[in-house]
Amino acid sequence: MTSLVPDGYAATLEQLKREVHGARLRVQRQANTELLKLWWRIGRTILERQAEHGWGAKVLEQLAADLRAEFPMMKGFSRRNLHYMRSFAQAWPEEAVVVQRPVAQLPWGHVIEMLDKLDDQDLREWYAAKDVHHGWSRPVLAAQISTRLHEREGAAPTNFSSALDSPDSDLAQQLTKDPYALDFLSGDSDIRERELEDRLASRIVDTLRELGHEFAFVGRQVHFEVDGSDFYADLVFFHVEQLRYVVIELKTERFAPGHASQLGFYVSVIDDRLRLPEKHLPTVGILMVADKSDTVVRYSLAGTNQPIAVSRYELSQEDREGLPDERALVSAFRDGLRP
Repeated sequence: MTSLVPDGYAATLEQLKREVHGARLRVQRQANTELLKLWWRIGRTILERQAEHGWGAKVLEQLAADLRAEFPMMKGFSRRNLHYMRSFAQAWPEEAVVVQRPVAQLPWGHVIEMLDKLDDQDLREWYAAKDVHHGWSRPVLAAQISTRLHEREGAAPTNFSSALDSPDSDLAQQLTKDPYALDFLSGDSDIRERELEDRLASRIVDTLRELGHEFAFVGRQVHFEVDGSDFYADLVFFHVEQLRYVVIELKTERFAPGHASQLGFYVSVIDDRLRLPEKHLPTVGILMVADKSDTVVRYSLAGTNQPIAVSRYELSQEDREGLPDERALVSAFRDGLRP
């Protein structure tokens, strides 16, 4: 029986699917930009009328009610949202500038999040650009703002400038944070097994969110045999933009010089065993510790040629009081990284 599907049909279908998905995405982005422009114009009008005629809260309440009556199928005309539109136009005073900024590509809820939590306009622009680049959800944006990502990103003490060539050292520095917000790691001792399993199942998402969306999980307890001895690297990731392996070690104690030596060993092994020199940038290591002295870190990193960063991690205050020992915490972190 002759097939009804001609040669090349499957490839053609896939091509058309990609074109449809691409067109839908462009339409959604254009619609979002047009909606933001509308909200900006309403906000600008409210600002002007308040300046000219002293419009107060009662006028805005009446305006919200009249707009809802005129456009019953359209959401967004609450009195509270009109205040956000006013704040939006106040934060970005020129419509032409708004369209050209990353904020024009964000959903309205993300704009509200920045208006609510950030007073500095430069920081709003910074988080808007990061949001667009990383494709954050609104809860992730809120978490990054509350943990002050702008202060943490690229802030870890490292020896990258001496261990790596420029500009690679600058690229590698961008991978670090100090401190890392690992509040999702700990749990109380009375947690039921099923609840623990549920937390561990979702932990890889939390971990990758904090590290950065460009990180891909390679493995935990990655085994290497060196001259008859077994060694296990805690956590290995691959950065898909920079094309480099990243080794992470977690310590629930204060940084000690020996930690850098141990991590440097794993960096050397992975750089030799896994890295493809013609394709990959040099491997780097990130050590996450409960506490550290930057002076001790600086002296320790000066004594190694392997590129290493040392960062603190932070838990929520209530979790920090019931922190388990290192073996239990590291085990939970590793086991939670199951694909």
